[in-house]
Amino acid sequence: MSNDIQQPIENIRINDCEITLLGTAHVSKASADAVKTLITENAYEAIAIELCPSRYNALIDPDSLAQMDLFNVIKSGKASMVTASLALGAFQQKMADELGIEPGAEMKIAAELAKQNHRPVLLIDREVGTTLKRVYRNVPWWKRFELVSGLLGSVMFSEKVSEADIEKLKEGDVLDATFSQFAESSAEIYQPLVNERDQYMARRLFDEAQSGKHSSILAVIGAGHLKGIKAYLNSSLKDSPSLEQLDSIPSASTWPKLIPWLIVLLVMTGFAIAFNRAPELGWQLVIEWVLINGGLSALGALLANGHPLTVITAFLAAPLTSLNPTVGAGMVTAATEAWLRKPTVGDFSSLKKDTVKLTGWWKNRVSRTLLVFLFSTLGSAAGTYIAGFRIIEQLS
Repeated sequence: MSNDIQQPIENIRINDCEITLLGTAHVSKASADAVKTLITENAYEAIAIELCPSRYNALIDPDSLAQMDLFNVIKSGKASMVTASLALGAFQQKMADELGIEPGAEMKIAAELAKQNHRPVLLIDREVGTTLKRVYRNVPWWKRFELVSGLLGSVMFSEKVSEADIEKLKEGDVLDATFSQFAESSAEIYQPLVNERDQYMARRLFDEAQSGKHSSILAVIGAGHLKGIKAYLNSSLKDSPSLEQLDSIPSASTWPKLIPWLIVLLVMTGFAIAFNRAPELGWQLVIEWVLINGGLSALGALLANGHPLTVITAFLAAPLTSLNPTVGAGMVTAATEAWLRKPTVGDFSSLKKDTVKLTGWWKNRVSRTLLVFLFSTLGSAAGTYIAGFRIIEQLS
């Protein structure tokens, strides 16, 4: 092995398979060079990289976003997840622009050299969508809004990448760095974001080593995951959960799902009581409900620079959708925006580049539609609670 390799390396033997763990800094040219040197000088039978299929496809096919079906994203309720993924991509692109090297370049080089040498590429990380969902579900429901708003705010509204973010990337990866401000002080986030992924990647390597298909594997992983993966491999993953368990999405608590229906019941009961007392009072509360709920949702659509008809749609739809928890105001407004301002091929093609800058989120028709979804949903949610308390106040 070359003495020029200055990256942390660990060797572990599982049965007849030698696993070389290479800890990399995801923003370091030295890490990319180390990968190239190791693969060139050693006849590894397989190359494992810290990527899941989705992130791998995004790495080797940067234009994959151009194939997104925006209407299907909205209809299937995946708008929030796509928005978060775009924010992560914007964070990564900011790193590339400021540091002159694409974060994850060592992963791309590893995959390319593996293919050139006709070696299998093992994607050992857990699907990013699963990790994000497990993070979300692991956080108490009252902290979820803070998590989502803080994540999107720190990524979307920060034009400059901080030194702390860069240092975090030297230890982990884009996903770790994005959540770093929360993960360092929250066990609920650290567990699914870091520890579970250590277990997942260790088990994937363990299973590949035991399969008998390879006598040697080079695993290219973030330096921050090296210690955890090594420890789990040395313990033969005793008492560690299976891949199926780590891939599962924890069931959501039932009672939080009942809250929207309880609010609907309280609002409708309030209307009934008001009309029973005096029709004038009843109509007054209905008008206030429409003005507050519809007004705040319309304000959200307006802040997202939605089409004037989208703003009007938000005003009309929010008071109704708030009384039917199965349909969100954001779904209606985003579908309207996408229909009125149909995204072009150019919008999809430039999506990754546009979302790097704050103004680009409002400029690009795809990301703007997602902002319409997000802001009008938040406006309607705020309007529901404010108008609900107003009803209680008027009846007291």
